[in-house]
Amino acid sequence: MAEQLGKIEKPEAERFASKRKLYLVPLLFLGKDAPPQYEEMFDYYWEQVKEHISNLESSLGGIRYIYHESLTSSGEEELKLINELNPHCYQIVTEKVKDGAEVEATEDRELAEECLDWERCLIMGFISRKVANMVSEFYAEASRKRYEYIARRIDESLADNGVGLLFIQEGHRVQFPSDIEVFSVAPPVLDEIHRWQRNRSLPDQNQEQ
Repeated sequence: MAEQLGKIEKPEAERFASKRKLYLVPLLFLGKDAPPQYEEMFDYYWEQVKEHISNLESSLGGIRYIYHESLTSSGEEELKLINELNPHCYQIVTEKVKDGAEVEATEDRELAEECLDWERCLIMGFISRKVANMVSEFYAEASRKRYEYIARRIDESLADNGVGLLFIQEGHRVQFPSDIEVFSVAPPVLDEIHRWQRNRSLPDQNQEQ
């Protein structure tokens, strides 16, 4: 049931008391032409995320550090960027900031932009398999460096016994430091969204066959 999201029994909570903790939220976005069905699930997803985070804070401690992919600084302009990308996420961030949390620069701008450029190249497609393989290797190497940087930033800024909140897209390959306990925020509706996405892709796959 929804009210049980993120609940952790007291003995378990005590086990994590002295560790650094990171609440990890999968980032979802809403396109301009998103179908009404997805929009409804999207809104519900962020409602459940907010509830899940609240439950985790009640059990394990309040958030003091906020990380968000694409943030290369912690200024007001970066907060505006979050609002433009996802108002639901922005609402959560601003509420935590009011409670005393700090927004941390999470990424290196050059690495983030390099990954984005290589990804755009891959989306365009290639005639030459050799070129496609080269671009794939460049993208993989840039992504590796990007994720290593994110892990290092969190490690350097998340204080002892501190609690952080990270917003990052699914499929990331960040390897978190071993002394940070990561708690995934995965509301039940996320599975429903995944099924909906898979079902929508089936007609396209059948047409290609």
